Amino acid sequence: MTATIADDNVGSARRVSVSRGYRFELVKLVSQWRIRLLVLACWIAPALFVAAVSQQSTLPSDTLFGRWMHATGWAGSLVVLGFAGTWALPLLTSVVAGDVFASEDRLGTWRHLLVAVRSPRRIFAAKALASLTVILLLVAGLACSSAVGGVVAVGNQPLVGLDGHLLTPADTAGRVLLAWVCVLAPTVALAAIGLLGSVALGRSPMGLLLPALVALAMQLAQMLPLPVAVRLALPGYAFTAWNGLFTSPAQIGPLLIGIVVSLVWAVLATALAYLLFLRRDFTNLAYDGSGRRAITNGLLPLAGLAALTVVVVAVATPSMGSGIEQDKVQRSVATAFAHLYRIQTKQLNRPDVTEAHLRVTAACNKSGGQVAPQGAGNDWRCVVTWHLPGVEAAGTAIYQLDVASDGRFMADGDGPKEVNGYFLVRTPTGDAPNPLWQFDGNVELLNTAPKG
Repeated sequence: MTATIADDNVGSARRVSVSRGYRFELVKLVSQWRIRLLVLACWIAPALFVAAVSQQSTLPSDTLFGRWMHATGWAGSLVVLGFAGTWALPLLTSVVAGDVFASEDRLGTWRHLLVAVRSPRRIFAAKALASLTVILLLVAGLACSSAVGGVVAVGNQPLVGLDGHLLTPADTAGRVLLAWVCVLAPTVALAAIGLLGSVALGRSPMGLLLPALVALAMQLAQMLPLPVAVRLALPGYAFTAWNGLFTSPAQIGPLLIGIVVSLVWAVLATALAYLLFLRRDFTNLAYDGSGRRAITNGLLPLAGLAALTVVVVAVATPSMGSGIEQDKVQRSVATAFAHLYRIQTKQLNRPDVTEAHLRVTAACNKSGGQVAPQGAGNDWRCVVTWHLPGVEAAGTAIYQLDVASDGRFMADGDGPKEVNGYFLVRTPTGDAPNPLWQFDGNVELLNTAPKG
């Protein structure tokens, strides 16, 4: 009887489950001072930032939804989301996932860990799950803190979408939450790249910086005049594709493609990290990563995946151009103007008129018609025409457009002043600039809408 109990105890000591290893790795992560500081920062700083900026007289109008931070508390959460996708989330994945394996190399604790767990497979699973848990906790903090800070400071008010239509508070809350959920896919992809760098490069600082460097490279690529298929083939596109959730109907095509691409990258990068980890020689205490193996087993498969994704997207959605075309720009500007005109009419206590009655159209060209009306640039000019019931003469207004390569544009009113000039109007939340003065919009890069 005693021998049987002793054998059971020995077997239990040798067999450490993934759940136990996961709890151990999670405790190791959250016991680090830098992880604790990041958790506190993510759960506190966004609320303070949104509340402080919302009380300022000058808003970050060059940031998407920044011009609406006085009008609704939900705009602040979207401003934080835009910043997080560009800077915060890549850095967070670098600190957490990019260091989860390399820290054992620096401390020289691999032998102790292997003796305790006796399974490289379970060690990898426990570390990957623990780092993912911490990253999800950080993202949840950014989302909750920014939303609560905005709603408390400004209020649960409607939000103007990227096509000018007014979203109810409940609809806005749902879309904001969905936008934060959607950026989890590219975040997980960067975390998987961090795992790969941490395994392949050992204690080298390049493993820690790899997710941030990859994210920066993808951001630079999105700024270039690349074909739509190439943009969608990069997992970083999902960090901006959530913009399409704030139009009616929602532009979910690019968003879904971006999410799928990000998840495929996450699976492949994690699988490569797993295979490299299993082949590693843990007896060499001076192991500092294998540069050649990192290239052949890490970089080349990801580059091949990017090329394959470009081909698949190009075949599935014939979109090898910029995606920014004259008819799309005209349609987007006309739709946004019609919705915003109704908002202005209500704010000025004028008789209401529907979009169907207005029959808004837009005629846009680029560089005064000297170049082809397509592609990004700040030289777009649009003349908007609309009709009022009982008035024979059509109204016209001029806008200067700055269209980014990802389809987002900012329209700046250029007269007549009484229509789209700068003046203050009274709103339920206080005085605000004329909604037709400047507004943001979004051109869907995929050809999903009929031309004409």
